[in-house]
This record gives sequence, structure tokens and C-alpha cells, in this order.
Amino acid sequence: MPASATQTLRVAVLADSDTRWKWGSLTANRIAPPNSDISLDGYLLRGRATPTARQLKEVGVTADSLREVTAVEFLRAMERGDEDQYDLLVLSLVGGGVQAMLHGLARAWDGRAKRPVVVTGYVGVVYEKLTDGLLLRHGADLVLANSRQDADRFKAVYDGVGADSDAVTEVALPFLGGDAYTGECGRNDSYTVVFAVQPSVPDNRRDRNYLLDRAVQHARLHPSREVLLKLRSKPGEHTTHIEELPYQKLVQGKDLPANFRLVYGHMGEVLDRTDLLVTVSSTAALESLHRRIPTVVLTDLGIREGLGNHHFVGSGCLASWDQLDAGYRPVPDAEWVARQGVAAEGSYETAFDAARERITKLLAGDGMPALTPYYTPETAPGYLPGILARHHLGPDGTPLPGA
Repeated sequence: MPASATQTLRVAVLADSDTRWKWGSLTANRIAPPNSDISLDGYLLRGRATPTARQLKEVGVTADSLREVTAVEFLRAMERGDEDQYDLLVLSLVGGGVQAMLHGLARAWDGRAKRPVVVTGYVGVVYEKLTDGLLLRHGADLVLANSRQDADRFKAVYDGVGADSDAVTEVALPFLGGDAYTGECGRNDSYTVVFAVQPSVPDNRRDRNYLLDRAVQHARLHPSREVLLKLRSKPGEHTTHIEELPYQKLVQGKDLPANFRLVYGHMGEVLDRTDLLVTVSSTAALESLHRRIPTVVLTDLGIREGLGNHHFVGSGCLASWDQLDAGYRPVPDAEWVARQGVAAEGSYETAFDAARERITKLLAGDGMPALTPYYTPETAPGYLPGILARHHLGPDGTPLPGA
């Protein structure tokens, strides 16, 4: 019986990192049809970035069940379940993982009268591999776009290659929230600066040391300010991106001023005490802008696609450490911010309505079409096998011998 009749929505989320578990589980709650009583089962894809207990606790999302699986184990669980096992499946994976699961699920559910609604998307700012990532996600019932700008871009890519773009559904980042900023950044020199670092940007020791030294220098120049280095993971942990040069190691042996500290924790809780957010290109900038916290995207290393800060061109947030040291305060461009789905007056809670309505209609229908990914053995005979092999699947979506 569909969730619309029982008011119980049975949801599965498959995620391959702490960040994607956060996005997937929060998205599941945001897009659930009104009056749904959500039963959430989490599946963590076993790999280099499988989240630790600490990382899961930091995300702060609870599930009715949570277990670690391989791709093949997950597909076998989906194949064993009866047709009413789940109403909604959120694939919160890297693009190749989504493609592999779509092929595997199409095989697992072949001949079923009903199947779950399949949803996928991106965990944050999409600044690289747009076409590649989108085509790997094609075939899901909903491909979520976190902003109006992303929705336009996603549709243009699908339409441009002759793929069905109807699945593209505009929403917003599911983890935005918190109280609007009411502090007094700039009215005096006693406030908190948070430098939100990223695991993979920049990707070399020289540039990472440079940014670290500039943050330390800022603390020395302004002793009445508290400067916090917000870290993503502890040494030995992995997140969505591999961190080869963690700042915890780079800071060792440096003479740090008393007003400079390293901090972990939920980003929302850190933003609660932030007066100025500084980053290179992190999605944390959008969380900060949503709360109207003064936000700077650094230009010290240039404005480049490889850094991801090109996404913020036109935002009004681009600045350098030199400017910050001299007292510069950014003023975001209202039109740019609105297109990112943040800081829109009173509209955030309705940002997920289109997705809810689409899911409600699909669940109420007599059945759904088979999953039809863009990449098939016929359309990408040289590319697809490599994608599927990473997850021990053959071209037909079945496990390879020994998997």
C-alpha cells in the first residue's frame, strides 16, 4: 500500500561518506510528503570514506536502522525485499556509484509491479564535472537541483544531449537553517572569525600552508578577535574528498597565538558563534549566507575552476586575506544569493514542495516505468563497464562472479 494511504513513508538512504549521509538523510526528511510518518533505514557503502561513529554523531541524524554494506549486498537486499519494502530510495553517492546502482536496481526490480521512487542529487555546490556527473545520475525518478541556477543548468545539459530532463526538480540544500545573524561584525574589533577549510581544496602543501599562515597572521594582527580553524575530519578519517595534507598536521610546530584555535563539530553549531565566515569555496559559505553572516570567499590563490571559487563570481563575497586584515566587510549581491536558493525571505520551507508533490503523485500511481539510465551498454560500450566494475557489477547490473 502506498505511503499516501498509510501516512508511513518507508525510506532507504544509501550513502558513501559522512557528507553524503548528511545530505541524503536530511533530504529524505525534507522531501517526504506532508503528514508522512518517516521510517528511515540507512545503508553506508563500504569504502575508503565510510563514515566513522564520530562523524555520524556529528551529522546528528538518527535512523531506525543503520548498517554498512557493499554495493552487491545492498542490491541483494533490494532484490530480496517484497514490493512494499520501501516507498522512497535516496542514492546519495558519487556519480559512478549512482550509475552502478541504477543499473543494478533495474535488474533487481525487473518484473516488479511496484518499486520505490528513486531520488538522487548533489551534496553542495556543483563546480566541476557537471556534464559527466549529471549523465551518471540520469535515470533516477528525481534528480534534485539545490537552486534555481542548478535546475537551469541541469535541464540544459540533459536537453543538450537528447536525454529526458523531466526528472530535474528544484529544491534547496537540506541543511540550511539556524537563526539569522544579529551580531555586530565590524562595529568593533572583538568578534569571531571562522576559516572553514576543505579536504581537497587547495590540493598542495604550499597553498595550504599559505592559507594557514594567513589565518594565523590575521589572529596576530587582531588579538581581540577569536580566529577558529574549522576542520572537517580528524587524522585517519575520510570524508567525501581525500585529505592528503590535513591542517592538523600542517599546524604542528607553528607558533600559534592564544586567540587562534582548531575546532571540530557540526557546521551549524559553529555558525551559531560566527561573525565572519572565510573559506575558499566550501558549501559552508551558502550556509553562512543563508543566515546572513558576513561571508568571504578567498581570492588569494586566484579565482579558478580548480578551486571552485569561480562559482561565487558575482556573489559580492570574493576578497583576499589582505583585504580582511585591513577591515574589509563583504556585501552579498541579493540577486546572486536568491538564485542559489539561500536567504530567500520566507521561501525556504516551500523550496521542497515541488519534490513532495512529484513523489506523492508517483506513490499514488499504479506503477512506475523501469529505471532508464542515460548510459547503457549500447550508448557507452567502452565507458560503462569500467563504472560498473568498480562496484563488482556486470553490464546487465548483476554481480560479477565471486562478488
